[in-house]
Amino acid sequence: MFKVTPNPPDTDPASPYEPDSKKLNEAAERALDFHFPSAADLKGTPRTITKMFIVNPELDTETLLAHACESLASANVMTMDLADHVDGPSRNTLLGIAQVIMLGELAVNRALDRLDPIE
Repeated sequence: MFKVTPNPPDTDPASPYEPDSKKLNEAAERALDFHFPSAADLKGTPRTITKMFIVNPELDTETLLAHACESLASANVMTMDLADHVDGPSRNTLLGIAQVIMLGELAVNRALDRLDPIE
């Protein structure tokens, strides 16, 4: 069978975007700079603290540690309960997370002991 067009077809080697490639490159750079600012750009910008979720700065260390300990204990219980409902690798992952939570809880308890020694 005879093909009318060559294989591959003859095309112009120059890109139709060649004259605008510099403009496209500049536009891409501006977009990247806008969405991903460099560390130097961020240094001059003061960081604003949102007040949506804030811990009372007047709370003492013991109170903060006590709440952290209770939160970690609750997270540990929730993770263990969830681990009871799954099998296989997911269960092992949840048990590992529970262990990390428990280690954090132990560290917070030790810090509490140092603030208020057990007699």
